[in-house]
Formats: sequence, structure tokens, C-alpha cells
Amino acid sequence: MPKVRVAGFSVSLDGFSAGIEQSLNDPLGKRGTEIFQWFFHTNTFRSMHGQQGGTIGGVDDQFAHSAMDNFGAFILGRNMFGPVRGPWPDDLWKGWWGPNPPYHTPTFVLTHHKREPLEMEGGTTFYFVTGGIVEALDLAKKAAGSKDIKIGGGVSTVRQYLQAGLIDSLHLASVPVLLGQGESLLQGLDLHALGFSITDRKSSDYATHLVLEKA
Repeated sequence: MPKVRVAGFSVSLDGFSAGIEQSLNDPLGKRGTEIFQWFFHTNTFRSMHGQQGGTIGGVDDQFAHSAMDNFGAFILGRNMFGPVRGPWPDDLWKGWWGPNPPYHTPTFVLTHHKREPLEMEGGTTFYFVTGGIVEALDLAKKAAGSKDIKIGGGVSTVRQYLQAGLIDSLHLASVPVLLGQGESLLQGLDLHALGFSITDRKSSDYATHLVLEKA
């Protein structure tokens, strides 16, 4: 049965999954890139961006690959799509990723402001959903068919789906970095009460990878 998954989501030792003050120059917030070093060195990441090289087959690369594998649809928060706030001033902003985003499937963006679908290269079409997280998930399930749906972020979006009990599987990469401030992923959430238990754990030099699933 298809699952709703969070995968490849980094968490600092002090619980933050993004830095403060997201901007055009800091898509992950200030110092946010530090918690994704486990991902950036992998062959999976470099292949996604049309680059060669990178670590192949290690723990990080295995989890990086699974974090992008077998998804038929993605759901992103507005901030994950870009730094534009409020009503869309125009259709010029098309995401952080250039003309060929790494999703290659229907991708649903949560927003309070209407915008026409945006078709990109490589099979990615962004659909802008104004009806909330349940509407976005219903649309994603229809689009995904027999494949999984990935809740791609950012932090607020993942928290909303966790709080609503709509996530089946959660892969966290716990990294040895202290951000000090940022967007907290799990503050106020009781994953045990939500039905999660750890089903897999592997470590690399960069991160400890934890997979949590509902019983």
C-alpha cells in the first residue's frame, strides 16, 4: 500500500531543521546548509543536479537514494518552493531548482494565494493548492497511483502533517551540528503517542539515520 513519507529530513543536535532568515541567498536559512552535508557529498545528490562524482553506495548515499525513490507525488510548503511571500506578484518565480527540478512528478505547493499550474522540464508540474493539507494530500494520492507520496518540507509543513496524524514513515538524519536557533521540527510533538517507533538506524561520519514508522 502506498505510504505518506518524510525522507532525508535533517535535524541538528539541538532540534532544528532549518536556519533563521530564509532568503534568496540562504534557501535553508542561515547556516541551514550545515545540516545537509551528509546529503551534498553523495552521488545521488550530484546526479540530481546533473553533476558527476560523489560518494556511491555508502550509508549516506543509500539513504539519499531512498529519499527520492518510488514517489509518485510530492507536497511542498510555500517557503520550500521559494522566498516570495504574500500574493504572487507575477509568474516569474519558478522554484529554486532551475528549469528541470528534481521531482519529475506532480508536485503540490501549499499556499494561500491562487496561481496557475507551472509545467517544468523533466516531468515536474507544480500545482498550487489553497485548500490546506488534506486537499493537497488527496490530490497527491490521486496523482501518485501505486507509488508513495513525499512530504518534502519545509519544517512547518512536516509538523502540520505529523500533528494531523497523516504521515506513515519518517526518515530523519540527525547531524552533529548545533544551530543554536532556527525552525524546530519536533518541539511539542510526541512521536511515541503518534504511533511511531524506530525501525532502522545506521550511522556515517556525517549523520545518524533514523527511520520511524507507525506500528
